[in-house]
Amino acid sequence: MSPTIVGLFTGLLLGLAWVIGGFDAFVGTALLGAVGFVVGKVVAGQLDLTRYLGGSRRDER
Repeated sequence: MSPTIVGLFTGLLLGLAWVIGGFDAFVGTALLGAVGFVVGKVVAGQLDLTRYLGGSRRDER
């Protein structure tokens, strides 16, 4: 699926959350979407967070 289509669906879902649940639901949905995006990047191996989360690097000898 192209990033344009994903962005379109994300915008539509955020709009529905805002209409149905108000601004609080909109912010909550956007925050959870951002967390899901980061988790997806980590799982796919495109993002390494060990530097920020205090993980130790393996010393190769």
